Amino acid sequence: MTVPQPIVVQMIRTGGLALGNLLLEVNRKSGFYPDIVMAGPEPLRQLRNLGAIEPQARFFSRNRGFALLVRKGNPLGIHGLVDVARRGARIALPEAASEPQARARYRAAVDDLIGKPAADELFAAETPHFPGRIGIVHRDLPEMVARGYADVALTQYHLISYWTRIFPNHFALVPVSGAERFFVKIAFGRVVNPLRPRALMAFEEFFFSQARDVYPRYDFARMNDDEYAAPLALD
Repeated sequence: MTVPQPIVVQMIRTGGLALGNLLLEVNRKSGFYPDIVMAGPEPLRQLRNLGAIEPQARFFSRNRGFALLVRKGNPLGIHGLVDVARRGARIALPEAASEPQARARYRAAVDDLIGKPAADELFAAETPHFPGRIGIVHRDLPEMVARGYADVALTQYHLISYWTRIFPNHFALVPVSGAERFFVKIAFGRVVNPLRPRALMAFEEFFFSQARDVYPRYDFARMNDDEYAAPLALD
């Protein structure tokens, strides 16, 4: 399943996942329990500290940093980060409570790219909420732009590339100069004593035979020989 990485850690720590008034048990007894966790280094280290995954993971993808999502035709003429405040635009961002690591990473990157005063102006233009949502995560951002709750959104380049491909009449991607320096790597971690060990091993073999070529087709960066399948120590 795919949920924000802090929630993956939380559901394994607590043994459950709440979806409204539905509580799913996430434990070995229920059988609804992962054999593999794919995440960034910090969430994987948290899971390792819980004793949930093995002491070493392997990297398999590196993204291209972040970009801006705007409406088709870019009606406000937003061509970079500083244009958000200059054009009086409202920006959609992942909420700190929902995606704290992503939020902190974006803030540090924007500070670096345009300076703290301009970054303060950009974050001051944030749309804090919209009807029907409790917390804003990256999956909410295209809806916010499409429905007019925000004029622009900031998130990972590959996500915006995907949204513009599947909704070409609604969205456009605006690259952010220098943002590729702020990439994120994702690694493949095995769960300790997996419930389905044969399936895990078969999937891992297949996955690493394909992922290096597949991910760049969808606007991830191509990893070199030293990066791809490189070990990530979690202890």
